[in-house]
Amino acid sequence: MVTIDDVCQMLNIGKNNAYRLLKEGKLHAFKIGRIWKISRQSVIEYVNHNIRLY
Repeated sequence: MVTIDDVCQMLNIGKNNAYRLLKEGKLHAFKIGRIWKISRQSVIEYVNHNIRLY
């Protein structure tokens, strides 16, 4: 599991974009209290899907 900050570093994006990906359902995650937990596999799938689009 990774956090929002980890996702930002992994994808080289800002927090606003990371939260947008979560809201749009492009990254699968859940919240524990106020903290988002994102599976590392979800980030890998997102990257693989978007690489194929280019």
